[in-house]
Amino acid sequence: MSSFRRALLAATILSAAAGPWGGLAGAEARAQPVTGLYIAGGGGWNQVQDADIALRRGGYQLQSSIDNAGTARFDAGFAGLASLGWGFGNGIRAEVEGNYRENDVNAIGGFDLSPFIGIQGKQRSYGAMGNVFYDIDLARYGIAGSPVTPYLGLGAGYVWTEWQGVRAASVPSFSRLSLTANDSDGQFAYQAIAGMAFPLGQFGLRGLSVTAEYRFLGTVTPKIQTELRRPDNSVADRGKVEPDNYNHAVLVGLRYALFQPPPAPAPMVAPAVEAPAPARTFLVFFDWDRADLTGRARQIIGEAAQNARRAAVTRIEVAGHADRSGTPAYNQRLSQRRADAVAGELVARGIARSDIAVSAYGESRPLVPTADGVREPQNRRVEIVLR
Repeated sequence: MSSFRRALLAATILSAAAGPWGGLAGAEARAQPVTGLYIAGGGGWNQVQDADIALRRGGYQLQSSIDNAGTARFDAGFAGLASLGWGFGNGIRAEVEGNYRENDVNAIGGFDLSPFIGIQGKQRSYGAMGNVFYDIDLARYGIAGSPVTPYLGLGAGYVWTEWQGVRAASVPSFSRLSLTANDSDGQFAYQAIAGMAFPLGQFGLRGLSVTAEYRFLGTVTPKIQTELRRPDNSVADRGKVEPDNYNHAVLVGLRYALFQPPPAPAPMVAPAVEAPAPARTFLVFFDWDRADLTGRARQIIGEAAQNARRAAVTRIEVAGHADRSGTPAYNQRLSQRRADAVAGELVARGIARSDIAVSAYGESRPLVPTADGVREPQNRRVEIVLR
């Protein structure tokens, strides 16, 4: 369990390192959901958890003399991976991953042959996994404009575990038997992932992100062919060892979204002119999946009401719209709620309800055309037109 605690501590340190980035703001620094094809890779620290070992022997003469239970410990090692994935634009990603881990064997005990001396060899694991991720949109939790996207993931696949050049000699009290292993075995594997992505768009590297994450990888118990040899190198017994295989890794890497859409442009500010004519069209924008009015939205509606009185208009058209990140039916209802909210604010500003015509178009009339499922801030709007 000490290895597990060290892994959690390292992951916490990586999470804390994100703090100074929280002050970045604006469209260029804001984290956006991954859309389309992406590639990723990373590497870092890996620790194999202390393993309980079961020994299954082959029926030789030492069968009644050696206990079946043992343990193995491992030094901290290295893990690396590469993946190819697809982002659906709504926070969900799916990918295929190839991975590799390597750790030196530090100690072997048990089998009634302890203590062992002259420990050497490595445990290596390599395989392929299929992963599903969910990127957490912090704006939905009141952290607007955050450049950091936390994510969680689960994976399953197939991993080969290899003991290469593993050798350990018992003390002379038992005829100096040596345990040796050079074998590999593949088994079903599973993993859990927690991490954060730091997009580099504010540096002009659109689609590129730095990632920092913790991964737990486990496999069904592998079966490694093993021999017990005498000092003259003759085989005293053979069979298979079955070590537990649990890995804790802290990794740093890069992820590149090949076709990430550009961030929404900053709103244009019209130059001031003398004696401007009353404005005839006003745009009120909304947060994602919201129909409540912000302070800025109420200010724009107030300007529309003031211009309506100045120009003595006969009708005010209020049209609600939504982006394409939800279903058409849901977006139709959402655009209606947005239009009703704006109309209600106009009435509160002194406009007669009979002078207002309310309509809702859902996602059918985007200001900025997008693919289905894409969140586009400029499409989440209500248009106020003075007639």
